[in-house]
Amino acid sequence: MISKEKIDAIRIKHKILQIELDERGRRMWAAAEAKSLGHGGVVAVASATGLAESTIRLGRHEIASNHTASKKGGEVRRIRKKGGGRKPLEKKDSDLPRLLDALVEPTSRGDPMSPLRWTCKSTRRLAKELTANGRPCSHAKVGKLLADLHYSLQSTRKRMEGKSHPDRDAQFKFINSKVVDFQSRSQPVISVDTKKKELVGRFANGGREYQPKGKPEEVETYDFPSLADGKGIPYGVYDMTSNQGWVSVGTDHDTARFAVQSIWQWWCQMGLAAYPEAKELLITADGGGSNGSRNRLWKSELQRFANETQLVVTVCHFPPGTSKWNKIEHQMFSHITKNWRGRPLTSHEVIVNLIANTTTDAGLKIQAALDSNGYPIGVKVSGKEMKTIKLKKHSFHGEWNYTISPS
Repeated sequence: MISKEKIDAIRIKHKILQIELDERGRRMWAAAEAKSLGHGGVVAVASATGLAESTIRLGRHEIASNHTASKKGGEVRRIRKKGGGRKPLEKKDSDLPRLLDALVEPTSRGDPMSPLRWTCKSTRRLAKELTANGRPCSHAKVGKLLADLHYSLQSTRKRMEGKSHPDRDAQFKFINSKVVDFQSRSQPVISVDTKKKELVGRFANGGREYQPKGKPEEVETYDFPSLADGKGIPYGVYDMTSNQGWVSVGTDHDTARFAVQSIWQWWCQMGLAAYPEAKELLITADGGGSNGSRNRLWKSELQRFANETQLVVTVCHFPPGTSKWNKIEHQMFSHITKNWRGRPLTSHEVIVNLIANTTTDAGLKIQAALDSNGYPIGVKVSGKEMKTIKLKKHSFHGEWNYTISPS
């Protein structure tokens, strides 16, 4: 039994809607109300609205037919014909996508002198330029058109390494064969390099770190060297076999003497204990900088290192423009950078501790120490001194690959 209150409510709805709805709309609304009431709904709605029961049942049949057609992918009743309404801008103006493409790539598809060549090509700026050229367009439409043209927001990507040496790949294979040979004989293999110099002080550092909400670490607005409390020069030594490393944090200059002293520190602190029976050492290094292939002081200091340790030192330099292939870059330095992201390097002690506490799930362990010794620049090695170095060049690119034996 349907209550009088429900019937009165339907009567009020009908009085409100009957003016707005057409005949079909009224019967379908009535059918929907009858269905919601359940058993006896048709009779109750007919009583409240004055519509015939057959009319309401017809409405129920139409609702069921539309539902079935919708499930089968058929077309549902429309207010206006298919294709009606305002046409998309690109349909009305077929040249719009082409003009937009020319604005985004002015040097190859449009005017090479376009002012947009030298500005940030945001969707709003592109829309403004199209409107100025007589093609009114919103920034939202520009974004949709760019997606249709297979454009997306992208940053620059570091891939260009400069002019490639013809023996680039051959040198990589040579280095790899040396690494495999040394490791098969349980002789140490290290990768060395200098990490980017860091200003010591309350300066911004890239990346983000969790802090109490609303309390970010405050740093200097400008990173002028004059505001710094010195600089930190991390020189790293990465043991490619044991996945362990050493970093000396210098405070003076990145010289060849500092580089070899860092290798000496690694040998005393880590290398000797890991390789007590070692007779040889393989060093892979970049071709420039403090451990460059043409650096006389580098070779002179390595001779002193070989004399003191009685190790036969073999050096293999990477070809020009391939420093990012050095193992230490992506096996050690990258993890150090992640570990101190978002933190100001306020002192040398902070730098050393952040480096020494860098670890990875793969088992990387690093030791670090501060090297506050002075390493003056401009130290010359004469030709006479070079002749005293027991250096033997390898048959393949002797300028990159050589061995220094103890005197």
